[in-house]
Amino acid sequence: MSVKRIHVAQFFDGEHFVNDKVLSVDAGIITAIDDNVQQADEHLTGLVAPGFIDLQVNGGGGELFNRTSSVAGVKKILLAHAKYGTTAMLPTLITDTVEVMRQAADVIAKAIAQKTPGIIGIHFEGPHLSVAKKGAHSADFIRPISEQEWQVLSRQDLGKVVVTLAPENVLLSDITKMRDLGIQVCLGHTNASFEQAQQGVDAGATGFTHLYNAMSPLQGREPGVVGCALLNDDTYCGLIVDGHHVDYAACQLALKAKPIGRVFLVTDAMPPVGTDDTQFAFFDRTVSLENGKLTSTTGELAGSALDMATAVRNTVTHLKQPLAQALNMASLYPAQYLKLPATHGRLVLGSPADFVQLNTQQQVISTWIGGAQVC
Repeated sequence: MSVKRIHVAQFFDGEHFVNDKVLSVDAGIITAIDDNVQQADEHLTGLVAPGFIDLQVNGGGGELFNRTSSVAGVKKILLAHAKYGTTAMLPTLITDTVEVMRQAADVIAKAIAQKTPGIIGIHFEGPHLSVAKKGAHSADFIRPISEQEWQVLSRQDLGKVVVTLAPENVLLSDITKMRDLGIQVCLGHTNASFEQAQQGVDAGATGFTHLYNAMSPLQGREPGVVGCALLNDDTYCGLIVDGHHVDYAACQLALKAKPIGRVFLVTDAMPPVGTDDTQFAFFDRTVSLENGKLTSTTGELAGSALDMATAVRNTVTHLKQPLAQALNMASLYPAQYLKLPATHGRLVLGSPADFVQLNTQQQVISTWIGGAQVC
């Protein structure tokens, strides 16, 4: 494959905004950055930023990951989100049967084996959750860990694996075992006390799924899971910045409390993203989209219709964050949480040529994965 030279009017490398450079891409990797604009093959206006990395994607393009049985279905989800700057994701399985867990694992293993662009692993959100904080998850499928689940979680062909669980509903040794398997354990959909959550962190949990949502709140006499998330500097928190899941002031408080780099953006996206659909079937219920909000017929919020570009814009506009910080929350920080190589989530020598071209309103002009334009 020949080297492709891409002139960018401006790009963000993860630390600085740099003007008028040419990125040389060979085999999907940035191999040189220079000033020789005359020898460029492509010219990109606007701002080029590292591609967004979304660690919680339930669906998109009309597809729900739980009902996706093929690599083509996973590609459809990825391409729906690529329209909004996402270049890597963890398809996320909502609490379901062990048979569906196996099916999802098989699909992701095939996608990774086929080097499907953008698919870097899987997120199992459940099934070991708290019924009291289940949200839109089905109580019928919430259960203790069995050998069948361990067979799925112990696979080594799934790329990066995140598991969301309630620490009060598993053994602390289960969390440690997952950590030792290389799994990133997040606490979520949990009614744990602060003490139980802290024990989970001490046992190996490293993150918190959609901070504030479906977890015991911060109170004066019982700090709860939210208090544990905010107090532990080394842990990471995913945040849904859509204005529906969390008040913007609470989002600002999280950013004030956590060290820089420990809060990243997630969408928790559902099938309508990338479509004009306003309704979809969800287990034994129907979920409807109205005014940007997804609500189940049983009354709960049921994921989101958020995309990563909108999350970035909301972070700048409503959370009053500098653009550089908002971009890092969408790319660098999730890459660091997954312990990806240091070149990921950045645009530097040796980085994957995964990037998004944005206009001055942070709307997506084009998205590139491995140096190839995908939309």
